[in-house]
Amino acid sequence: MYTISDWQRAYREDGASPPELIGRLAASFAPDDTAWLLRCEPAFIEAQIARLDGIAPHELPLWGVPFAVKDNIDVDGLVTTAACPAFAHRATRSATVVRRLQAAGAILVGKTNLDQFATGLVGTRSPYGEVPNSFDPAYVSGGSSSGSASVVARGLVPFALGTDTAGSGRVPAGFNNIAGLKPTPGSVPMHGVLPACRTLDVVSVFALTASDAGLVMSQIEGASGEPCFQRHPPQLPWLGTEGRPLRVGVPMDPGCDETIGYAAAFDEARARLASRGVLLEPIDMAPFDAVARLLYHGPWVAERYAIVAQMIERQPEQLDPTVREVIEAANAFSAADAFAARYRLEQLRRQIAPLWERIDFMMLPTATTCPTRAAVQEQPIQRNSELGRYTNFVNLLGLSALALPGSITPQGLPFGVTFVAPPGADAALLRWGLEWEAAHEELPLGARLRPRRAQDLTLQQAPVAAPTMQIAVVGAHLSGMPLHGQLVERGCQLVERTRTAAHYRLHALPGTVPPKPGLARLPDGEDGKGGHSIELEVYEMPLHEVGRFLALIPAPLGLGTVELADGRCVKGFICEPAALVGAPDISRYGGWRSYIASLKP
Repeated sequence: MYTISDWQRAYREDGASPPELIGRLAASFAPDDTAWLLRCEPAFIEAQIARLDGIAPHELPLWGVPFAVKDNIDVDGLVTTAACPAFAHRATRSATVVRRLQAAGAILVGKTNLDQFATGLVGTRSPYGEVPNSFDPAYVSGGSSSGSASVVARGLVPFALGTDTAGSGRVPAGFNNIAGLKPTPGSVPMHGVLPACRTLDVVSVFALTASDAGLVMSQIEGASGEPCFQRHPPQLPWLGTEGRPLRVGVPMDPGCDETIGYAAAFDEARARLASRGVLLEPIDMAPFDAVARLLYHGPWVAERYAIVAQMIERQPEQLDPTVREVIEAANAFSAADAFAARYRLEQLRRQIAPLWERIDFMMLPTATTCPTRAAVQEQPIQRNSELGRYTNFVNLLGLSALALPGSITPQGLPFGVTFVAPPGADAALLRWGLEWEAAHEELPLGARLRPRRAQDLTLQQAPVAAPTMQIAVVGAHLSGMPLHGQLVERGCQLVERTRTAAHYRLHALPGTVPPKPGLARLPDGEDGKGGHSIELEVYEMPLHEVGRFLALIPAPLGLGTVELADGRCVKGFICEPAALVGAPDISRYGGWRSYIASLKP
């Protein structure tokens, strides 16, 4: 069992029990596995399982599902180290995200290794040992959330929490062939999470599939009631505009490493997008590179200093030498520098803003290379900084991001891509992620755990998105018809082409411009008296656009409730009965499109 749905099926269909499955799982954790910093004691696990007594597996979305958290996230009764023994302390309250997952039925089984104080993208800056790449131990696992990515990739838990400031929730996902969801900053509660850069940090989710990442995100999101340094409203649950190909920005000069197959892998990823009808828009990454430099070559490093100030001043020898060197760079910046950098960030944000009018989202290499652990030892700062080119700018700009597997190179290393979208597009990215995974079904789950299956592509629950309403259209608003543009202008998205239930009649309304039909439901008890199933299209409309759309609908038409062929009901066009008197009955055509076609010579 590897994914959340695998665990759910074991409980709901096979009748397995959490004590049996989780007990066996926890007993399998190797004592010398550097990905773990803490393996939960049996009594701790049993106490969590006991909370499920009297609750059926289908009543909680994560009932009995094991998970792990990065060891800069507090768990009541457990020690938090942030990979620094001198910093270690026992937490007296769990982080909000942990409490929410446990309330959803999930069972914490351990805490994972990280680059000390979440400072690094390599996974080697920990006194508890380096976490190797799950495909080839000669290479790095990526950091700072190294342990969380590793235990998911190897199938030890179906999901784990990390944190992401500069790419820590994305780079390890790319290096280990898993999904890494980096939510929009401010969308996830941070109480009980040790900050790295408090104004930028966000809890991230590692999972084997985008579907699992989305389910976990749906359980932990919502950060009201605590200090928040970025607030971005949720966007619509789709990317792009109806009736127009997706426009995806890709770097003009990706700069990927040819020697390990990354350059060819990104070329392949671009080709796959193009083959799906996506329009690729080459973009100049220079403004993003300038934003990225602000993170470690600007005063934001002072946020890291603020967290460990007492230790670095009183016990500097307790810090990893490279981590200490990175954080001590804060001493070079003044308060004036901090404001100047803030102004520079806003200048760059305005420069970048027009790009989002040309593209719907970006596809970037998660990292341009994957260094060996030996190479990192020789040049720890240089090799690390190379990994942040396409990640460091994202949280500074408040963007959403989803890292997904792209391919396995001929050298046997995973190559990952990251999709980056405007703030609040988390739900839309996950929906796109399912499409990407469906087009890459040949890739194994994680570290070659098993082939992908159809159930891996079902999004059980998605993060919150801007509210929408489904509206069924039967006439002039159908695609290709004269009024379809009213739907496009309002950002609507086609959900499905289907038919009504078989108790409707369609009439051609005389004198309407452009020509329109009237849909009428037969009275109850008259289903067998000439009823028809009528073709229609269902669109998802942003809720804030519904009022403006209603204002455009002329009498005798209006919005009511329409029953679909499968028994579902949606809002849709209906007609006042008086207008149907004398209107030709065109039901035999099965829909407005066929009727219009019949009028042509």
